[in-house]
Amino acid sequence: MSTGFLIRVINEHTKMVSVGVEGATGRRDGRKDFLQILLELKEKVTSVTMIQIKAILVDIVVGGTDTTATIVEWVMAEILKNPDVMKRVQQELTNVVGTNKVVEEFHLSKLQYLDAVVKETFRLHPPLPLLVPRISSQSCMLGGYTIPKGTRVFLNIWSVSRDAQVWENPTEFKPERFLNIDNGKLWDYLGNDFEYIPFGSGRRICPGLHLAEKMVMYVLASLLHSFDWKLPEGENLDLSETFGIVMRKTKPLIAIPSPRLSSLSMYE
Repeated sequence: MSTGFLIRVINEHTKMVSVGVEGATGRRDGRKDFLQILLELKEKVTSVTMIQIKAILVDIVVGGTDTTATIVEWVMAEILKNPDVMKRVQQELTNVVGTNKVVEEFHLSKLQYLDAVVKETFRLHPPLPLLVPRISSQSCMLGGYTIPKGTRVFLNIWSVSRDAQVWENPTEFKPERFLNIDNGKLWDYLGNDFEYIPFGSGRRICPGLHLAEKMVMYVLASLLHSFDWKLPEGENLDLSETFGIVMRKTKPLIAIPSPRLSSLSMYE
């Protein structure tokens, strides 16, 4: 990310705050954006520095873009590997949206099968396989192990999500498992069930959860509704993973789109 961009945005907000411009965020309702709150906090709390504000902004943007792009790529890869899944997703999009319209936000809540596809991809390919580390505030016993105070703990949700004692055929891509609520599990992203916590849980749950859920659904719905997708001629789909803070595909996905909507004018 360019630091020049951050500096320009911060300078613009600083000038607005210093001269008391009403609606510095461009909002007529008087509400403040996150950066404006940070800048006002800096004026009141001397321990808050501009370097810290820049670091927070970088964390937010990187955390919200890198992981989102990664999970979108994984979903597209799994769909291309499973043509029946793509066919069912596109049929749902046709029924809900129609081929003479583009996807809008109000459509997302009706796309139940696409939602299941995304959840199943989060299970198999969590962008953050170890989540954000925790530190024990006091010594405790967990699963027969003593965890001393101050221990840094990593949660391996990649492993939990592939536990054969929890998930039937855990390595199989099967979105239908998230449509079946006969077992009483809601399988949402809120971290209430420790068997499925791609966004974490508790006070340290991802603060961008709801935005990320909408963004991922909207991007995928738009891509899959507007285009048919196929692999390049002779290309073999590689689903191997490269482990890191963010777990990406070892080989970036390359796919070829072709128009799917009823009129080419809808792509303008």
